Amino acid sequence: MRPLLIIKKENEDLGKQVNKLTKQLPLRTYLSLTLTLLLTVVCHNTNAQELNYNEGKTYTIGDITVSGDTHFSAQTIVTYSGLRKGEEILIPGEEISKAIKKLWDSNLFNDINIYLLKTEGNIAYLEIRLSDLPELNELKINGIKKSKKEKLIEENKLEKGVKVTENLITTTKNYLINKYKKDGFYNAKVYINTIEVNDSIEKSRVNMVLNIDKGKKVKVKDIIITGNDSIKSRKLRRAMKNTKQKSIKNLFKRSKYIEADYKEDLTSFVDKYKENGYRDARIISDTLIVNNKKNVTLKIDVEEGTKYKFGDIKFIGNTVYSDKVLNSILRIEKGDTYNGVLLDRRIADNTKPDADDITNLYQNSGYLFSTINPVEVNAEGNVIDMEIRISEGKPVYFNNISVTGNDVTNDNVIYRELYTRPGQLYSKSNVVRTIRQLSQLGFFDTEKIATNFKNPNPNEGTIDLEYGLEETGSSQVELQGGYGGGGFIGTLGLSFNNFSLKNIFNPDAYHPVPRGDGQKLALRLQASRFYQTYSFSFTEPWLGGKKPVQFSTSLSHSRQFLYNSYTGEADKDKRFNITGITLGLAKRLTIPDDYFTLSQAVSYQHYDLKNYNTGLFTFGDGYSNNLAYTIGISRDNRGNDPVFPQRGSLFSLTAKLSVPYSLFNNVDYEALKNERDEKQAVVNDANETTTVRNSAADRIAEIDQERFKWLEFYKIKFKAEWYTELAKKLVLRPSLEFGFLGAYNQDRGVIPFERFFLGGDGLGGYNLDGRETIALRGYENQSLQPADENGFSTQDGGTIYNKFSLELRYPITLKATAKIYVLGFLEGGVSYNDFHDYNPFDLKRSAGLGLRIFMPAFGLLGIDFGHGFDPATGQTSKSGWQTHFIIGQQF
Repeated sequence: MRPLLIIKKENEDLGKQVNKLTKQLPLRTYLSLTLTLLLTVVCHNTNAQELNYNEGKTYTIGDITVSGDTHFSAQTIVTYSGLRKGEEILIPGEEISKAIKKLWDSNLFNDINIYLLKTEGNIAYLEIRLSDLPELNELKINGIKKSKKEKLIEENKLEKGVKVTENLITTTKNYLINKYKKDGFYNAKVYINTIEVNDSIEKSRVNMVLNIDKGKKVKVKDIIITGNDSIKSRKLRRAMKNTKQKSIKNLFKRSKYIEADYKEDLTSFVDKYKENGYRDARIISDTLIVNNKKNVTLKIDVEEGTKYKFGDIKFIGNTVYSDKVLNSILRIEKGDTYNGVLLDRRIADNTKPDADDITNLYQNSGYLFSTINPVEVNAEGNVIDMEIRISEGKPVYFNNISVTGNDVTNDNVIYRELYTRPGQLYSKSNVVRTIRQLSQLGFFDTEKIATNFKNPNPNEGTIDLEYGLEETGSSQVELQGGYGGGGFIGTLGLSFNNFSLKNIFNPDAYHPVPRGDGQKLALRLQASRFYQTYSFSFTEPWLGGKKPVQFSTSLSHSRQFLYNSYTGEADKDKRFNITGITLGLAKRLTIPDDYFTLSQAVSYQHYDLKNYNTGLFTFGDGYSNNLAYTIGISRDNRGNDPVFPQRGSLFSLTAKLSVPYSLFNNVDYEALKNERDEKQAVVNDANETTTVRNSAADRIAEIDQERFKWLEFYKIKFKAEWYTELAKKLVLRPSLEFGFLGAYNQDRGVIPFERFFLGGDGLGGYNLDGRETIALRGYENQSLQPADENGFSTQDGGTIYNKFSLELRYPITLKATAKIYVLGFLEGGVSYNDFHDYNPFDLKRSAGLGLRIFMPAFGLLGIDFGHGFDPATGQTSKSGWQTHFIIGQQF
């Protein structure tokens, strides 16, 4: 930067300005400089000489003094400037300009000038004249709610003590105007005034008054399209995803006018033409007509051009893949209507990282530096001949792979999940898969996982890759509450999802528990008036540390009490104790692909009954044992974020099998069944004496004790769910579920355990005896059980169920501190006791809205408002509106 002017004079008492301020300085500083120079020139015209701008003179700084309205010490200011006593500088020269810039960049000073006071030979004496920038003392905000003020202050950094600069005022004003315009307040105005504070404090301070006038929300009354002969206006309006005109059809779609969204929609508007062959279509003009403060009209004039078709399509430069292979990806034939948008997507679909396109075909085979460019070589007769020119380059190999940002999680936990290795051929799909694997760990902010490519070398075919991570809290305090099973059910649990078992005896590792090895440890207490359970579980995701084989174990103990209909309380003399243990292994497969997991588990439960007589248990005093083997196959390729997946699917099929004891225990179950039927007839015979009927009931209990001493059953479950992004982060999630509980030996019959209880929020108790609570919102918990011959609920659970669900989800925020999304749902389900009555489409239906909030420390919180359109079992009127509030569970 060249100095502005230096005045050479013989009178050594008058200082001379030696700097020209940088362009960032305000206008008043330029005016100050100009006036100073003019006065110097006028007063000393006879002695003044203009120095050569191109040739400065070298001086040694003799001294630097400081003047002006500032509370900083002279030493501090000189230090900020970078100038030093005894330093040689050029006057005029860059050193002075750099000093000005350093002082300005400190954001502490205003009106900065540097003057040459005098020279003695080659010794120069300088003076820095400046004033402090004022600090913000008080801020008053008018025009918005009190609840919004704190966020506004935080977003614009308007805390007390901040330096008030012209840039701060301008930035704040522009930010607020743009913010309110995005919310539909097109006429928003913001006024900012500063008032100097005059008191005994030496610091320069100002009070700021921020007046916000949002005005009325501006909506689009009409979108008028002219010049369109080939495509109807309604189709063009439909292509505009963000900007909608007011109408009954768009009652649930926003019609706010937001300029940025409108400009984006104009691109979609033209793309609609390109998709239909009109390559040359363009918008001649778009006009905003302000009807009033609330409504605007948009007028779009389009020139359609001529409709084109694809002609010959040739591939140039391809050696790795044949034309046949590339054509199978492109899937565009000669004679097809020209579609420029489709062509671009088939070459490189930027909306999907794992899209089936030509660019990914090359990049998944190592050709990172390949380029694919479609070129129109002829457009005669409305037929466009294309050349797709390919520059393949060399295959690229990973040189170094590194990870940063993992302050808690140990390196080996991360590196074992990487699908990219040093020396490995580059593959984009492996990079995308690695991001998913790191996201699924739950230890990192999924929105901030970065892939930083470094040191690309196309000539040698190498590149370095660094994964940037940001840790989040992975441990959770589980608080869960809801109504079900006859009363309020509460859960308190501690879940440590990045536990380190090997450091459990290392006192230095407790922060507050040993962490970093990716293991999971959970302690859980669940209780209601009628139910208590205590459980412990531990999971090691990589048993042995070399292969993705997950080992898990769990221990549990529960106590259940019968309901006393006279007191309405639990009868502690009638209890049902359950103690269980489960050991499981789950292995990630490679065939058909590595999204598949094979899981196996062995479980044992002991049921101990005392005076626990129910419709299911005819033996009130006795026991049962449940030894079962569970095998399951699942495929999970849902998106990166486990809380809010945006693509992919989940399928699972499991079978839980007991030992077929009736094949080898030499018990004649057919005879027992016949005898039981006879005794049941006696019990049901009102003409028999009480003694005879009681004796028959006792015999039934003995038979059932024999039948259920060791439980014999098989249980099949299937679940599938899909995630599709309809628009930007608007996700559709259809799902279906099916479950069936059967018996090997029909003479033994279906067991009274392991049954399905349908309805409500899915929070029901008694789950440790194998019973499963299936959520179906819009109905009370467990209210959709099978009906008996009289149409009343059996209260025993079903042996068959199916459920269909359709959810539409949209996120409010996906930040690591709190992920929030809203949802709407339609669902239906049904439960039966045998296949003779089973009708999968005779559904109990519901619809509603919900909200989910995920916080790392507490897990998922949710509230749903569901409307049941049908009566619950045994009821005659529809269920109506039900509120479901849960903590710690996800549908």
